[in-house]
Amino acid sequence: MSPEHSDQVDESPLIAAIDLGSNSFHLIVARLDHGELRPVERLGDKVQLAAGLDQDDNLTEEAIERGLACLRKLAQYCAGMPANRIRAVGTNTLRKANNSQSFVQRAEKILGHPVDIIAGREEARLIYLGVAHTQSDDSGRQLVVDIGGGSTEFIIGERFEPQILESLHMGCVTWTNRYFGDGRLTAKQFDEAYYCARLELIHIERAYRDHGWDYATGSSGSIKAVYNILSERGEDAITRKGLTTLKNELLAFKKISRISFPGLRPDRTSIFPGGLAILCALFDSLKIERMGFSEGALREGLLYDMAGRSNHEDVRQRTLVALQKRYHVNTEFSDRVLQNLNHLLGTAKTSWQLDDEDCELVRSAAMVHEVGMDISHTQFHRHGAYIISNADLLGFTKRQQQNLSMLVRGHRRSLPMQSLYQLPRNECRRLLKLIILLRLAILLSHTRSTSKELGYTFTLSGLNITFTFPEGWIEKNPLTSADFEQESSTIARAGYRLNLV
Repeated sequence: MSPEHSDQVDESPLIAAIDLGSNSFHLIVARLDHGELRPVERLGDKVQLAAGLDQDDNLTEEAIERGLACLRKLAQYCAGMPANRIRAVGTNTLRKANNSQSFVQRAEKILGHPVDIIAGREEARLIYLGVAHTQSDDSGRQLVVDIGGGSTEFIIGERFEPQILESLHMGCVTWTNRYFGDGRLTAKQFDEAYYCARLELIHIERAYRDHGWDYATGSSGSIKAVYNILSERGEDAITRKGLTTLKNELLAFKKISRISFPGLRPDRTSIFPGGLAILCALFDSLKIERMGFSEGALREGLLYDMAGRSNHEDVRQRTLVALQKRYHVNTEFSDRVLQNLNHLLGTAKTSWQLDDEDCELVRSAAMVHEVGMDISHTQFHRHGAYIISNADLLGFTKRQQQNLSMLVRGHRRSLPMQSLYQLPRNECRRLLKLIILLRLAILLSHTRSTSKELGYTFTLSGLNITFTFPEGWIEKNPLTSADFEQESSTIARAGYRLNLV
C-alpha cells in the first residue's frame, strides 16, 4: 500500500472510486471543488486476481483471500461515506470467474457498499472518460488504449465523447502466465504471445484503422511501465523504435526474475513481458507510430461519472434512446407509460421507501419494455428481457442491467416469482414493487390517456394498492375495469391487494 496524503483542509464533498482489477485493486478519493476533482488519497495493492483463476474459471480461495485482504485495508477509507459518493467496480477477471458473485458478496460485507461488475465496453467508456478529463482539451480524434491484467480496452473518441468502444480478452497477467509461465524469456515465447495478440486484434483492426484518429494515448500500468522506462532514456512518447529496442533488451535477460530496467517498478517485473508483447502487437496491428500517456484511466472515469461531468446528457438516457430506435419502440406509448409511472412514483417513493436509483431503474424499464416486439408479438416480454440481459448497455452496471431485464420480463403476463425468489430478500421485495408499478402504469396507459387526464388518485398502505377514479368512470370504461380485475388476481399471488374505488 502506498497512500498519497494531502494537506488540504476543505469541507467540500469527498467522492471515492475502487477499481477491482485483474492485476491490482486501487482506491482513489477526491474532493469535488467547483466542478473540479482534486485527488486527496490514492491507495493500491497488487492482488493478481487473474492469476487465481483455475482451469474451470473459478477463483481459488487463495486469490479470493488476497483480494479480500486488500479490501479490508481500503474499507477504513470508505467508512461512513454516503452510498452515492462511492463506487466499487470489478472488471475482466470478475466478469470471467464463475464464482464471482461469491467473492462480491464477501467484498460487499467488508466495504459496506455494493460492488458492481461492469461489462467490457462500459469499462472502455469509463477509461475514456478518465483519460479525456485528465488531459488538456485538445481538439481532434484520439485513440485510447488501456492494457489491464485480464483485458485490453480500445476507444476512439473526440473530446469527452467515445465513438468506438471495444474490450478484448488479453491482458498482462493472463498473457505472462500463458506464454512465460515457466519464468523463461525466449524469442519463441515472445513471438507466440505477440502473434496470439495479433489474432485477437484481427477482430477490430480494420474498423479502427478505417475510422482513424489524430493521436494515440495509453493508460494504466503496462503502458505506464513502458512509458516510464523510455522516459528514463529521454524519450517523450512510446514509439515503434523504442518498443523494438525494449523487446530485444528484455529477451537478453533470459529469465523473468532477472528483469531490471531503470524506471520499471519491481512489482511490475513479473507481468512486464505479457504487457510488452500485447503493446508491440497493437502498435503493428493498428499502425501506431507514436503513443503518449495519460495518468487518468478507469478510476478517474468513475469519479467524473459520479460527479456528473460527462459533459452532455446522461449516458444511460442515450443508451435507452438508442435501444428504442434500434428496436422500433412505439415512443408515443412509452412516453405515456412514463407519465403515468411518474404519477405513481410520486406516492410510491415515500410509501414504499424507494430511492432515486429505484425510480430511475423503473423509468428505464418504461422506456424499453416493448423492445422484444421487434422480434415477435408473442412472448415479447421474454424476448425483451433477453435483449436487455445480453446487450451492451453503456452506463449500466451488470447488476442494473440484470434488474432492468427482470422488470421487462415481469411487465406483463405472470409475475416472475421464481426468478425473484432467487435474489436476496431485500432486492426481491424492491424489484417486485417496481414491477407492480410498471405493470400498473402500462395498464393505465392502455386508455391512451395520462394521469392528469384520467383524474385518479393513488394511495398505498402496506400491501394495499388503491385507485380512486371520478364517479362513473369505471362503468364507462369496462375494458380498463377488466384489465384491473385481471391484474388484481395476478398481483394477489404475490400478496398484494389491488382496490378500485
